[in-house]
Amino acid sequence: MMRSTAMAVATAAGSAGRALADIGANAFALLCLAFARSRQRRALAELDERLLRDIGRTAEEARREAAKPAWRG
Repeated sequence: MMRSTAMAVATAAGSAGRALADIGANAFALLCLAFARSRQRRALAELDERLLRDIGRTAEEARREAAKPAWRG
């Protein structure tokens, strides 16, 4: 009886550890995404009118997108 309780506790601890690792991995992925968005928005803000026309955007659209915080999609 004692052995099955120990196994259950070890299994629960292992599951909790995996869940915590998954949370950490997800947080890291979100952080990477936020940095990428920030970098892309800074690059967009630096484009001139000609380049914005090439990608089909106006200066106002570029300003609006560049003004968004990194965590907003």
